[in-house]
Amino acid sequence: MIQFTTWDILRGLLLATRWTILLSLVSFAGGAIVGATLLFLRIGKRKAGRIAVKYFVELFQGTPLLMQLFLAFFGLGLFGIDVPAWLAAGAALTLWSAAFLTEIWRGCVEAVAKGQWEASASLGMGYIQQMRYVILPQALRIAVPPTVGFSVQVVKGTALTSIIGFVELSKAGTVITNATFQPFTVYGFVALIYFALCWPLSKSSQILERKLNVAHRGH
Repeated sequence: MIQFTTWDILRGLLLATRWTILLSLVSFAGGAIVGATLLFLRIGKRKAGRIAVKYFVELFQGTPLLMQLFLAFFGLGLFGIDVPAWLAAGAALTLWSAAFLTEIWRGCVEAVAKGQWEASASLGMGYIQQMRYVILPQALRIAVPPTVGFSVQVVKGTALTSIIGFVELSKAGTVITNATFQPFTVYGFVALIYFALCWPLSKSSQILERKLNVAHRGH
């Protein structure tokens, strides 16, 4: 029987952590790009665009991420299309992130006082100029803390991708446990690694929220 040292277990988990970090970055960045596009449709003047984005957000916020992963991985397989686990995981997490970021940012835009719209309109600014020079700079300051805070949920969400065979930290923990029969040690390390990834992000969100609130009040 092969003997596994504590270092062997930790090294295996750290190697898998690279994929957790990569998937988190890709999903968050992709979600931010898609979310920014949807945001402009959501707050735009075209009713069709607003309604379409509203239903998109409700769909992805109102259904479990696990189900979305299943559909992304197995859904296309029904039509004979082979979808790699990493592609299904990235696509599902990107759309899921986009739905939440769209709503977070919409709330931040709507948090800007209506007087700002009226004042900029009185200066003869068009809608695009208002958004670029007046509304978005203020909304961005409001959006930073909740956006950073949501990144924690993205990191945690990657754990669910193990169900479709993507080997990230959670999946690696299961594989190593089956090989070593040391669940307490393995999952203890898994918990510590997740904490090491998520705690700095949570703390950064809290610090940014305090600083930006103070700056806003001072202004």
